[in-house]
Amino acid sequence: MNWSDTRGAIAKALAAAQAEMGHASKSSINPHFRSRYADLASVIDASREALAKHGLCVTQHPHVAPHEVGYRVVVVTEVSHESGEWCLSEVACSIADAKAQSVGAAITYLRRYGYAALVGVAQDDDDGNAASGRVQSAPQ
Repeated sequence: MNWSDTRGAIAKALAAAQAEMGHASKSSINPHFRSRYADLASVIDASREALAKHGLCVTQHPHVAPHEVGYRVVVVTEVSHESGEWCLSEVACSIADAKAQSVGAAITYLRRYGYAALVGVAQDDDDGNAASGRVQSAPQ
């Protein structure tokens, strides 16, 4: 994570915004794992109003580059404050091919996790349970 030279105003604004944010609603279903998760829209909806109220905005910058095996997808997420202060974070993953579906899915996934982590939106992630070997029951 990188910060502007000063961070007093942005830290204060982020703390105030986080106090007003709710959890991202688990409104989408992962058909592969038969689990519910908070999609990107839910994560943004949970935070947008509070961020704007405190002079904060979020931008995300994806890019794809050839990698050792396949391609590397990177999403840089930046939170900027009206004071000019900022913080940013980068998340990345590898994909096997550069087909539009593969790239788009990776970008959306990375945007969701990068955004939620940087602004502090809580989300329950069932995808991680399946990846770690824990089995989820079907959504009710």
